[in-house]
Amino acid sequence: MELWRHPDRAGLDIYDPIENVRFALFTPEPIRPMPVETTSFYFPVDAAVAIETTALEVPKLVPLTIRRQDGTMVVETSDGRDRTLDADSYLVELSTAPMKLYLAVESAARLEHTDSEVVFHFGEETTVRVGVRSYHDRPAGTITVTDDTEDVMRAVSLFGSALKTTSPERSFPTLRGHPPLVERGESFSAPAGVERPETGVELVLPPDREHVFPAVSLAYYLSAEVVPGTDPRLVAGSFERSLDGTGGYEATVSRVFRQTFFLDCLTRTEGYYKVALHERQHVEPLVDLDFAALYDAPMPERLDHYLSIPFETIKPYVPNWRLGVDVTPTVENVEYAPYLAKDLALVRIPEHPNPKSASPMSDAQTEFFRAPSSDVLVRGSDSWDAVDDRDVFQVDPMPNVIEQAWAGAGYPLEVNKFDVRALRRRVDRQPSSDTIDIHVVCNDGKMQDEDVVRELYGVRDLLRFEVTAHYDLTRDELAELLAGTADFLHYIGHVDDRGLLCADGSLDASSLDEVRVKAFLLNACASYEQGHELVKKGSYGGVATLSPVGNPMATELGQILARLLNCGFSLRAGLSIAQQHSMHGYQYIVLGDGGVTLVQSESGVPLHLRVESLDDGRFDVEVNAYPNDLYGIGTMNVFHADSSNTRYISSAPLTTIELSPEEFNSSLKSETMPIEIGDQLYWSDELSAMNIDG
Repeated sequence: MELWRHPDRAGLDIYDPIENVRFALFTPEPIRPMPVETTSFYFPVDAAVAIETTALEVPKLVPLTIRRQDGTMVVETSDGRDRTLDADSYLVELSTAPMKLYLAVESAARLEHTDSEVVFHFGEETTVRVGVRSYHDRPAGTITVTDDTEDVMRAVSLFGSALKTTSPERSFPTLRGHPPLVERGESFSAPAGVERPETGVELVLPPDREHVFPAVSLAYYLSAEVVPGTDPRLVAGSFERSLDGTGGYEATVSRVFRQTFFLDCLTRTEGYYKVALHERQHVEPLVDLDFAALYDAPMPERLDHYLSIPFETIKPYVPNWRLGVDVTPTVENVEYAPYLAKDLALVRIPEHPNPKSASPMSDAQTEFFRAPSSDVLVRGSDSWDAVDDRDVFQVDPMPNVIEQAWAGAGYPLEVNKFDVRALRRRVDRQPSSDTIDIHVVCNDGKMQDEDVVRELYGVRDLLRFEVTAHYDLTRDELAELLAGTADFLHYIGHVDDRGLLCADGSLDASSLDEVRVKAFLLNACASYEQGHELVKKGSYGGVATLSPVGNPMATELGQILARLLNCGFSLRAGLSIAQQHSMHGYQYIVLGDGGVTLVQSESGVPLHLRVESLDDGRFDVEVNAYPNDLYGIGTMNVFHADSSNTRYISSAPLTTIELSPEEFNSSLKSETMPIEIGDQLYWSDELSAMNIDG
């Protein structure tokens, strides 16, 4: 973490070079930041400075949690009301900064909200200590396993070693560390010091990958010991629950996990974050749970009480999950387990991808995947090991998930194709420059209509962009660009069976030694194999096409995706929204780590609104929040236009709220976000209540 004087205004510039995110705090006069000890903060921080100032401006309307410096909560400000704080020692947490950000001050203060910022007025020069902690978290080593499933169970049993607490607060993503990585070898071994916190919880599972893979997230979250047995069940002290209930094993594991996590989110409001949580307000009258008592109870006791509640009672309020993943049960795929656990993914073992088990395709999809390219048709197989990596097939949608991925061979329609190499790069990230470098390459003059995307990237406050346009690059020039350090490449052109078309022929990505461009969009016909090679050679992830694509459609989708990425949506979430507004969007696929974001969202979790005009001139607004790698499942959201001072568990949908024209206009000004009206997609910076037809 780096903190220094802001180069353009009086104030402090805060930069996380690993996550490549930044934030700023402004002052009325120039400051001289001085390093201070990080141990002086109640919560852990990576770096800290002290500044002297009469006032401090937070340049966003972010909710603040204000505590005394012993951790006792004083007030939470998501209602946007101005306040006066008596002289005392305060610790202020900024909830939606792209890093954990704390202010420590010993003073009286007046807290003022304007249209676009929050200002602390101290009245006289006051010392403010600023502490920051990166969201980035590295795994504590690698566990080696053989292909014996009981070795895999031993490894998964150690995933809980990464939890920073076993209290209900572990439902906050910042209190869940990254589990140890897993690799295959000749014998089992685990790093010294990797030990599971004792929670008194066991998962008894049949020793096969079909049972172990779907349980990795639950085992990690409960810090459970995974042991072999005949009947799958959860054992916690004297409490026992079968994991083979209605809908079968996978559905039961999913329900138990979602219910436990959800009720932890409600219980944690008895701890450090005593906030008005929307979901607790609705669920508490329906259940016989003493949340205050459960907060301090041992985990087996909490599980006993949580799972005594019928899932159907709380189902309407349990948020949709960020990520669901189909994992083929091959020995190689054990390496995905720690990444699935870190993301708290819901895991499903898919059926064999043959024409009998694949979901029916639409007429357009059936026509597209017919001749002449028969080698991309699904070929029936009796074993996942026999699936060809060029097979294209459709998988069933997973219920109750916002985003979906596939870990295995082949290319799934409308689903992120994972690559374990790309996920590994997520934890191996190295510091980068403080400028977001974007390259737009147009290698066909007839496609310059899409070149307008260069104007859509980089229109953001507090962030530094460098957007460069390139035309008619040669093979050597494009290879040099791909080998150079950059954040994003947007390629507009053609792909043939020899590679990416350039001014002097085609560049085959497989011929490259290394790719250092973090993410990409290859907006060209049937670019998926070239995209796959870019991921193999070093890119984190990107978007490519599974087929020939028409130029007008490709241009439209490219422009939509560019704007979504610039709003802070991940590759996976951005493409899922763009696909809904393109007739041929199913022809695009996310490769590698679909959780990659180009920039941070202005409010932490990017928002997408669906708006309907009501007869009385008001608006019915469905708010959708998309958890991401920085703000994962369990994060709380405040919708700017909601004056009820209520927090929500981040999900899509988040809530539906009725707004007056004035309230709706205020929400449009809070940040740039996609707005869906009918079947059309608009942007908040080009709308107002006046220009929406009833």
